[in-house]
Amino acid sequence: MKRLLWGTAFALTALPVWAALKVGDKAPDFSARASVAGKEFNFSLTDALKKGPVVVYFYPSAYTKGCDLEAHTFAEQKDKFDAASATIIGVSGDSVARLDQFSADPDYCAGKFPVASDATGKIAASYNLTTAAPKPDAKDVRGVAIDHAFIERETFVIGKDHKIIATFSSKDDNLSPDQHVTKSLAIVQQLASK
Repeated sequence: MKRLLWGTAFALTALPVWAALKVGDKAPDFSARASVAGKEFNFSLTDALKKGPVVVYFYPSAYTKGCDLEAHTFAEQKDKFDAASATIIGVSGDSVARLDQFSADPDYCAGKFPVASDATGKIAASYNLTTAAPKPDAKDVRGVAIDHAFIERETFVIGKDHKIIATFSSKDDNLSPDQHVTKSLAIVQQLASK
C-alpha cells in the first residue's frame, strides 16, 4: 500500500500544471513585432499600459473562421475601446508578413488595431497558454497553407498596474470569439466609469 501511495504521489507531482494566468496575477511583460494597417512596428505591453488598460487577446490563426469574426468584432468596437482609454493587441503564431495583410484587411482588423507575431510561442508560454501544431494540410479561408502553431483562444484584460483584471477562455468559459470582445469591452468601460 505504501508503495502504491508513493507511486501515485510521485506521478501527480510529475504532471505539469498548465493553466492560463488568472485574475490578480501579474501579466508578463512582452514586446513583439506587430502590424497595424499593414505597417510593422515594435509593440510593448509596458508602453501600452502607460495609456490605460490593455486587452491582450490570443487567437489561433489569422484568416480562420473564429479568428476572423473576433478581429472583425474588435475592429467594429474599436472606438468604444478608445473611449475607455483601452488598447487592443491580438497575438498569434502568424508571421509578421501574414499579419501585415490581416491587419490591413477591411474585413478583419481593418487597420484599426495591431496584431503581434508570437512565432516562437514564447509570449503564449509566459501566459501559460498551450499551442498545438496544425494538421499537415491545414489551410486558411483563402486556401493558403497554415504553417505555424495554433495558440489557444484566451483574452486578458490587464490594468495599468500590470495586474490581470479579467480573463476569458473559449474552452473554459464556452465563449464564442465575438463574446471575448463584448466581455472585454464591458470590463474596460466599467474601469473608465470609476
